[in-house]
Amino acid sequence: MATTSSSSASIGLIIGCIIFGLGSLIVAHVDIGGWAMAFWRLVISGVIFAILAKMTGQRLPSSRPAIVYGLLSGVFLGLDLALWHESIYAVGPGISTLLNSLQIFFLAAIGFLYFGERQSSLQLLSLCLAVLGVAMIGSPEFANNTAATWGFITGIVSGAMLAASMTFIRKTHDTEPTPIFMLMQLISIGGVLAMILPMLVFDSGHILPNSWSDIGWILVYGAVMQCLAWGLIAYSIPKLSLAVTGLLLLTEPVAALIIDYSWLGKPINTLQWSGALLTMLAIYLGSLKSKPRALYRYRFFARFYRRK
Repeated sequence: MATTSSSSASIGLIIGCIIFGLGSLIVAHVDIGGWAMAFWRLVISGVIFAILAKMTGQRLPSSRPAIVYGLLSGVFLGLDLALWHESIYAVGPGISTLLNSLQIFFLAAIGFLYFGERQSSLQLLSLCLAVLGVAMIGSPEFANNTAATWGFITGIVSGAMLAASMTFIRKTHDTEPTPIFMLMQLISIGGVLAMILPMLVFDSGHILPNSWSDIGWILVYGAVMQCLAWGLIAYSIPKLSLAVTGLLLLTEPVAALIIDYSWLGKPINTLQWSGALLTMLAIYLGSLKSKPRALYRYRFFARFYRRK
């Protein structure tokens, strides 16, 4: 029975991660700006989570700092999404998703600087491997792609923004435990408000979808990637060991790389594939000894789903 449950959880986690990888394909396909895409994703998910919060009777936290922290988490999540989208446009879904996955190292740095969490030798080794892997990926890209610098900067910074978003989620819960649907509604509101000005400035003329097909894909992106994928991941993670979880979470950048190479025709040479494998090994090793940080992106959902 336990084996069956573990097998189902593994399948659920893989499907959730693949759905996330497919999200980058939607971003590359729909002709609107990266900031606008982040805005619409958060609007759609915000409406869904507001409905779910109403149906389940969840309320706002009574602590004003908890509300502020939740909104700030949304601000940084919006920045993460927008910069990740910009990286997708510049270097493709595969490389951009892999760069975004480096957020575990930013989480480790935040944990060290602000929460006094000590780093192990394995974590330091994984960081060195990640730097080498990114260099291997980047060297051919910089030689052949004039937008590579922008793509790598936005991809890496998007990981930092995601780490900041997770940190404010942690501060929200430390201040006052907040029900999951209400928390996600706060995050969506904060992200939507933060996206309005940069969207108007940077994506002028590319804010609204141009066809019913684009509208449909945006709805799928907001509902499926932000809600369904999270639900699958949240359901699966508590049922698996940390080592298996860390390995299966790499399905997301692997799926994005394969989609980018086979479906979108992105040229990826042997050196870049080797760098990608090395970077994913570094991410896996970093996750093994940093459970509260590396997997916090997913585990905070699981914590509250188990309470329902």
